Amino acid sequence: MAQGKRTAKDAAAGLARQLSEALLRERIVPRFVDSYVVENGRHALQVHAALYRDLLVRLQREALLACSVQALRIVCHEPRPQRRVKRRRMAQREATLFRKEFLAALARQQNWTAGDALDFQRDLHMYEDLLAHPAAPRRIRKPFEVANHPFVDRCAFLLDSSFLEKARLAASRALTELEKLAMQACETGGSDRMSVPKN
Repeated sequence: MAQGKRTAKDAAAGLARQLSEALLRERIVPRFVDSYVVENGRHALQVHAALYRDLLVRLQREALLACSVQALRIVCHEPRPQRRVKRRRMAQREATLFRKEFLAALARQQNWTAGDALDFQRDLHMYEDLLAHPAAPRRIRKPFEVANHPFVDRCAFLLDSSFLEKARLAASRALTELEKLAMQACETGGSDRMSVPKN
């Protein structure tokens, strides 16, 4: 295997591992759901243990999608520093290779079947398509603003479709934490490790 491919594979696997572990360690999804229940008095969401666990699993998957989209955008599309050279973006071929290795590593870590992995890839592509055409330029959201993001809409519907606006606001706050987590995972990986040397 060429050195460039090995580096891309290692960096992608490391990023996938960091995102998965950080999501579990930081407990963003359970905290998001629990705080929503308390703030809005929606205790019925936690009454049935099996349904509550299923809700957490579904929301955790959405959180992994949101983190993955953010991390891939940072690694593959944002300019990164090079030694004594001005910043450059990852080449399209390198970005494609990194994305492929990242998704393969994620599938292995999550113990997904081929169907699960394809479903995740399809949803990831949908997220990316929706986010590729923003209605307004990117700016920092205020705490009371709801993000225009597929994570917010999908999670709000899964969480509490009868209180959709309150659920969207809570999901938007969770999205802010997820985006920070993804950025930290990319920074922890280091820009040198994220770079893919040319063969």
